Amino acid sequence: MVLATVSFWFFKEILPERIFPETKVAAKNVVIDSLLLEAIAEEAKPTDSAKTAVAKSRDSIAKQKIAFVPIEGITFPPERYGDFKGNQYLIPFFEKLYQLQTQNSGNVRIAYYGDSMTDGDMIVQDLRTLFQAKFGGQGVGFVNITSESAASRGSVKHQFSPNWQTQSYLKTKKPVFPFGVNGHVFEANDTLNNNWVKYKAGKNRFSTALNNPTLFYGKSRNEEAEIDVIVNETDTLTKHLKPNHLLNTLKLAGNTDVNTIKVTFKAADSIPVYGLNFDDGKGVHVDNFSSRGNSGLPLSMFDAALMQQFQEQLGYDLIVLHYGTNVLNYGSYNYSWYEKRMSRVVEHLRQCFPGVAILVISTADKATKYDLEMKSDSAVVPLVNAQKKYAVASKTGFVNLYELMGGDSSMVQWVEEEPSKANKDYTHFNYRGAKEVAGMVYNQLNEGYEKYKKMRAKRKKKTAVKRKDSVTSQNDSIHEK
Repeated sequence: MVLATVSFWFFKEILPERIFPETKVAAKNVVIDSLLLEAIAEEAKPTDSAKTAVAKSRDSIAKQKIAFVPIEGITFPPERYGDFKGNQYLIPFFEKLYQLQTQNSGNVRIAYYGDSMTDGDMIVQDLRTLFQAKFGGQGVGFVNITSESAASRGSVKHQFSPNWQTQSYLKTKKPVFPFGVNGHVFEANDTLNNNWVKYKAGKNRFSTALNNPTLFYGKSRNEEAEIDVIVNETDTLTKHLKPNHLLNTLKLAGNTDVNTIKVTFKAADSIPVYGLNFDDGKGVHVDNFSSRGNSGLPLSMFDAALMQQFQEQLGYDLIVLHYGTNVLNYGSYNYSWYEKRMSRVVEHLRQCFPGVAILVISTADKATKYDLEMKSDSAVVPLVNAQKKYAVASKTGFVNLYELMGGDSSMVQWVEEEPSKANKDYTHFNYRGAKEVAGMVYNQLNEGYEKYKKMRAKRKKKTAVKRKDSVTSQNDSIHEK
C-alpha cells in the first residue's frame, strides 16, 4: 500500500495535465466536415500566451455596452457585452409571432441547423412543441430522404431503401446537384431496384399526423420519372414528376393528413431529390437540419439561387445556428479563425434567405479529465467568446448555452446528478437534458418576445398621442383663421 501510494504521487508529477488526451479520430458513423479540417490545418499551433491573451481580451470587453439602432421605431435597451442576447436583431421574427398571435395572420417557420447535439430531433422536437403549444401549428416539418439518425428519432418514424445515392455538404465540395436546404441531395439512380422512402407519424404532441405531405425535388432533363405513393398502407397513387424548375414541389395526398406514407421512385435517375415536408400551414413550424460532425462552416456552400427558391416555398423567419461541439479540442484557445469564417457564413445566409433573423447558440459545456478530475474543458470558454463575438459583429441574436447550463463544470453536474441529464461522454445531452435545453432557448426567445410586445404597445400609444396632438393643433390653427 505504501509503495503504491508513493508511486502514485511520483508519477502524478510527471504525467501530463490531461491524463487521457483526446484525439480527433472520427468514430463510426461520425463525419467531421472537410471545411473544418482544412481550417484547422491552416491555423498555427496554440501557445499559452495565446490562451492568456484571449482571457484578458474577454475580461476587458465584458463590461462594454452595446447600443442598438431602432428597427420600426423600436429599440431594446443597451446590453453589456458579457450579457449580450441581441433581441434587437430578432425584431422581424418577433413581429411575425405578434401578427400570428394577435391577428391569426400567416405562419412562422424556423430552420434549426445543428450538429450531433440535435441528432434524432433532440432539443428541436421539444422547442417545436413549446412554440406550437403557444402559437399553434401541427407537423414535424422538413425531413430528409435518408438520415443517419432515423432509428433514434421519435418525432417521425423513418425508413428508406439502402440504394439511395447521397451527397452531403460535410464531405462534398462540388456536388453533381446543389445541396438542398438540409445540406444534402439524394438521387434514385438504381435501375434494377426502385428506391423508396417511408414515413410514419410519431407520438409527439402536435406531430401525430403527417400533415400535407409534399415532395421537394430539383431540376433535370428526365421527363419519364414517376412515383408510386401509398397512403395509410392502403391507397396507391401514381404521380408524374416534372423537374422543370430549379426547385419543384409535389403534394402527395392533397391537403389531407395521413398516418403513413411510402413513396417509390421509378425511372427517376438524374433527378435531385431533397426531402418531404409535413406541416398544416398554420402556427409555428421548426425544421431540424442536424448533421453529425458539422462545425457550421459547410453552410457557406449553399447555392444562393436554390436557397431563395426554398425560401419562397417554406418562408423562414428565423435561422438558428447551434454549433461548437466539433470545433473544440483541436489544441487551440484562439478561435479568431472560426469567428471570421462563421461571420462569412452569416453573411452568406443573408444572401440565401433575405431578411431572415438569425440566432447563434453557443457550445454547451464539455468536461474533460484533468489530474484525475472531470472539469470544464479549457477550450470551452474561448470558443463561447468567439461565438459571441461573431454574433455581435454579425448582428444576430445570441444564446449563451454554457452560462444557462450553469457555467464552469456544469456538464459534470448534469452527468452525475440523479436522474442524469447528459451522457457519460460528458458532451451530449440525454432526452431529459435536451428537453431542459429546449426550455432554456424557448424561455429566452419568449422573454424577448414579451418585451417586444410591451415596447410595441408603448410605441403605438405614443404614435396615437402624437397624431391626436397634431390634429388638435391643426384644428386650433383653422379656428384662429
